[in-house]
Amino acid sequence: MAQHRSGDYVYEKITDWPKMPKGQTMGVVSRVATDSQDRVYVFQRKDPPVVVFDRDGNYLGAWGTGAVKEAHGLKIVNDIAYTTDRPDSVCVSFTLDGRPLMVLGKRGVHSDTGNVKSPWLAERPGGPFNHPTEMMPHPNGDIYVTDGYRNCRIHRFSADGVLKQSWGTPGKGPGQLHLPHSIAIDAEGKIYLCDRGNKRIKILSPDFEILGIWTGMGGPNDIILGTDGNFYIAEQEYDDKPAYVCVRNKNGEVLTRIETRHVHGVGVDSNDDIYAGLTVDHSVDKFVRVR
Repeated sequence: MAQHRSGDYVYEKITDWPKMPKGQTMGVVSRVATDSQDRVYVFQRKDPPVVVFDRDGNYLGAWGTGAVKEAHGLKIVNDIAYTTDRPDSVCVSFTLDGRPLMVLGKRGVHSDTGNVKSPWLAERPGGPFNHPTEMMPHPNGDIYVTDGYRNCRIHRFSADGVLKQSWGTPGKGPGQLHLPHSIAIDAEGKIYLCDRGNKRIKILSPDFEILGIWTGMGGPNDIILGTDGNFYIAEQEYDDKPAYVCVRNKNGEVLTRIETRHVHGVGVDSNDDIYAGLTVDHSVDKFVRVR
């Protein structure tokens, strides 16, 4: 295994970590998440969309055939899976064995955001949803959804799915968004929003007051808060720099960057081991923390 070292952060890389059943291959991997038992859930763009492994990469099962048109966002919170189906414009929560619990949005119904310019910049803000990217519950009981590929907003819903608030307009200004792509939420309730098209992460209050901005990164595809209190971020390639998984502390200081293949999703288990979900390479690489 190749070793990646940066200060106190040393990782050994396991390339193409999942052990798929004989004769099966993995599709485009959008996201990776772990549950309370460190089982690893891979969200892929083929049926079945959710494939489950133990932390050694052994195949445990799969579910969701026919339930997802195209996998995008996956977060697991309190052993509930929160997903987004990008082209169908719905957000669905599931039990960890694949039973649907809540659906936000109507399948195939997209809000009007005008003429969407390349790459994915809406002409005007719209309501929920137009190709949503991430769904996540908040400690206050509400549910937050980033609505990014053809919209420019983050939406706030009550626990029973009633829209309470939407925020964001298209552009590069402080209160503007260009492809909001992922969120993490800390114990204090602050929201860390990946503003991918603007290559930054915005820190927001639950009411969408801007509390801070992190910059100096490739377009952030995914962000997750580890059990160690650090944030793990999947960064796109930019300015001739490679893709990275970046670890930042709660103040936004970079603790380490691990060069990787094009990474769209990042998961972390209780041992601070990292799982990099790879779209182009249709796989998952694991980075095992060496202490």
